[in-house]
Amino acid sequence: AAGRPAPACVLGIDLGTTSVKAALLVGAERGQVVAESCSRETQAHTSSLEAGSQGMEQNVCRIIRALNECLAALPQQQLQRVSHIGISGQMHGIVFWKKDKGCKWTECGTGPTFEPEEVSHLITWQDGRCSPTFLSSLPMPQSHISLATGFGCATVYWYLRKSPDFLKSYDAAGTIHDYVVAMLCDLKKPFMSVQNAASWGYFNSRNKSWNTDILKKSGFPVHLLPEVGDPGSIAGRTICAWHGIPKGAKVGIALGDFQCSVYSCLTERTDAVLNISTSAQLTVSMPLGFQPPETPDPSSAVTYFPYFNGDYLAVAASLNGGNVLATFVDMVARWTEELGLQVQEPAIYTKIITAALAQNDSKLSIHPTIFGERHIPEQLASVTNIAVSDLSLGHVTRALCRGVVENLCSMLPVQRLMETGVRRILGSGSALARNEVLRQEVERIFPFPVVYGKDVDAAVGAAMVM
Repeated sequence: AAGRPAPACVLGIDLGTTSVKAALLVGAERGQVVAESCSRETQAHTSSLEAGSQGMEQNVCRIIRALNECLAALPQQQLQRVSHIGISGQMHGIVFWKKDKGCKWTECGTGPTFEPEEVSHLITWQDGRCSPTFLSSLPMPQSHISLATGFGCATVYWYLRKSPDFLKSYDAAGTIHDYVVAMLCDLKKPFMSVQNAASWGYFNSRNKSWNTDILKKSGFPVHLLPEVGDPGSIAGRTICAWHGIPKGAKVGIALGDFQCSVYSCLTERTDAVLNISTSAQLTVSMPLGFQPPETPDPSSAVTYFPYFNGDYLAVAASLNGGNVLATFVDMVARWTEELGLQVQEPAIYTKIITAALAQNDSKLSIHPTIFGERHIPEQLASVTNIAVSDLSLGHVTRALCRGVVENLCSMLPVQRLMETGVRRILGSGSALARNEVLRQEVERIFPFPVVYGKDVDAAVGAAMVM
């Protein structure tokens, strides 16, 4: 995008795990600024018929409804000036559709829009149907990223073995954001960025190609694999006006939400980004020219994510972040209810943070990995060093917050950050923003200045890339 004059208006969209966000960026003297933004909860979680309690699926119609509500809430006069659309979304997940019947276009109050038609549920990155035993039975990928449950290709293998008829109903697949791009541009074959392809498994980032030979030998339906292009390239143009956005607006290839989040705030290579939202990530830029190893180290907690312009990010991506604290709050609420009392969860959250702020320290040691970790899925949470003096709500909450940060630090240690040249940490994410105890623990554990308020925003990042 360097050298091009800033377009009149760029729309950024992020299709997240729990909400959809849209942001309008306009050109200003100091670059692009966010003119308007809107977000809507999707409330899309739904039960999985095939995978039962192990499945984690979302209703695509509800996600698109939330997207339509977001766009309808943005100012029409600015949407009419949109020349480019950047779209990001949750990686790893997969949705299937019929090429010619993926959606139908209808009229709504703000102009034409599309509604999903012959489309499966979205099987998300949180899906747990592929057990370690199942994964070990699959062919070894030629990729620098270890295969894990929730990865698109692993999910296809699961259907191939457990419910092959399901796959016969569809002839296209992609992430949820690849689906939206395909519908907007009426792509006959989905077009996927290197970022999303790497997140599916069985993709070689060095030569930017699927492991077609390996997949074909095991009967994998390779016709479902999208075409792959570079992040930042144009996938197509809108086939008709969409919520007032002009027909012919350029739509970028769908990007990874994580990379877009980092792009929205990372300005210096010497910055590390620490994000604690539902899950948690600690990220640092790799030196120019870095190439990931040919094969993954399954026991390594650090993954190398394709970024932009051939660069890579080193990422400690923990499955345990704000969701750990949410589970703790839920547990306290249930116990309270079982004792015949009623306390609302927001009230519990406020009280446990206040209690923890009153306890500067806690000898209690909590290893908070209740959701496992991709590199050690079998290791769950544990509590040690339990003394009578550290059983108050404040002590436990303090220890839990410290455990979340320590777990992340163990995945990408301080020594390694120093070796990479890190000079400061940009702290971001909803859990970090609303929890002072977490912020205190970050500053206690990391020996770098920590800057807050540079909030990561995948929708803004997706627009900035355009």
